[in-house]
Amino acid sequence: MRGGAMERKEYYEVNLPPYLQHDLDAMKEGKYPYDCLWGELYGSINSAFVDGDITEEQAWYLRENYLNMERV
Repeated sequence: MRGGAMERKEYYEVNLPPYLQHDLDAMKEGKYPYDCLWGELYGSINSAFVDGDITEEQAWYLRENYLNMERV
């Protein structure tokens, strides 16, 4: 991974609201069934975006990288 891409990833995954960080960590660790984790993380990303805690770019970065969603 090139330097710019790494910096962007680090930026998009830091200073997240605690509930979103918790769900992201759970997804990374795979402690629960994937479908449960997917739903929790999806909801947390959307809540954080609507509340203005993360940007639309951050939201899509997380959706694409952890939920296998594609931006249309």
